[in-house]
Amino acid sequence: MTAQELESLRTELADLEGRGREEIAEQIKTARGWGDLKENAEYHAAKEAQAHLETKILKLRDRVLTARVVEVAGGDTVDYGSTVEVEDQTSGKTQTYKLVSSRESSPGEGRLSMESPVAEALRGLRAGDVAVVRTPRGERRFKVAAVR
Repeated sequence: MTAQELESLRTELADLEGRGREEIAEQIKTARGWGDLKENAEYHAAKEAQAHLETKILKLRDRVLTARVVEVAGGDTVDYGSTVEVEDQTSGKTQTYKLVSSRESSPGEGRLSMESPVAEALRGLRAGDVAVVRTPRGERRFKVAAVR
């Protein structure tokens, strides 16, 4: 991931550990004041929300601890952070993709995860090269038109 992505994760984690925990604690405190905990749906809902929050915090901590910061590619070969324009040799359509981490990916917006089959096939190629991608519908060929 990029340094910017890592900082975004750290910010989200700090928010959940601070404000998120405070909000859940307040919900639990309020629900406790409403009587018998056995039959208190609000209390049980707040405790469940607390469990989900703590699970999310643990997952984010793990991602932050195991993160590997990668410099965005620059140059003429396709790699992480590249924006690549490709031509589908079957349909003739041209598409532009930015290769990003799985967290940032949004294929509909032209951001492909580096783990996607298309990105893996494009990695290391230069303008003029052809990538072959195996899909459930058969083989597709993409010619790299430009790398930025």
